[in-house]
Amino acid sequence: MKTALIQFTAGEDPDANLKVVRRMVHDAAKAGAEFVLTPEVSNVLSNSRRRQQAVLHHEADDPFLAAMQEDAGVLGIWLLVGSLALKTDDEDGRFANRSFLISPEGKIVARYDKIHMFDVEIDETETYRESAAYRPGTRAVVADTPFGKIGLTICYDMRFPHLYRGLAKAGATIITAPAAFSPVTGKAHWESLLRARAIENGAFILAPAQCGQNGPKRATHGHSLIVSPWGEVLADGGDAPGITMVDLDLEDVGRSRRRVPSLDHDREFESP
Repeated sequence: MKTALIQFTAGEDPDANLKVVRRMVHDAAKAGAEFVLTPEVSNVLSNSRRRQQAVLHHEADDPFLAAMQEDAGVLGIWLLVGSLALKTDDEDGRFANRSFLISPEGKIVARYDKIHMFDVEIDETETYRESAAYRPGTRAVVADTPFGKIGLTICYDMRFPHLYRGLAKAGATIITAPAAFSPVTGKAHWESLLRARAIENGAFILAPAQCGQNGPKRATHGHSLIVSPWGEVLADGGDAPGITMVDLDLEDVGRSRRRVPSLDHDREFESP
């Protein structure tokens, strides 16, 4: 299955971001991609809640999502919108960070709200409090497709192996991990985490990423990765915008799991 990861530099203007993403999705489909994936918060990347409040929409009337559904239907492709920042009806005004899997008919097959919030102090100058703006999801999601079950995650989720284990146990052979990863943690941990999640679960990991300078105070790591169930990096998108394509051999999942059947070896144990 020909798979394409979209890597670009989102800014604070959803309309401008949409133009870039639509062009890249069409280019990927023209090159033969059957499954195309975009990064986390493809519609807008901003540190300003005021700006987010001004430009974001609820899911039902979000123009970015509507355009992605239209393009998937016109192009006849599976499309993962890595995530969109969306308004909710929560009393505290927090947004949702929501991933969408769209069918070749343009229908939303699955939705996933990011569970784990990136609340960290990387150093004296780089601090994130994702939970201040976004409310966490509460439900893991696996979607059925003609080419296998897909587990959905987003960015910081990759640091929580039990989520990935649960998705694999539920039948996922492909796990998506769209991201807008920090350059500091990206350099140190990005590839290692994704390879570990692939190896532990014998699953393909597809991780489309934001890259470059997204704003005066925000940059992202890039290096969109496709990792095999054996933990091999099949493709690395580097640090510039572009499309990363691989023709996946989906039988690799079965071969890897037969060689090391660790999914069958989990045991209950008492916590220390």
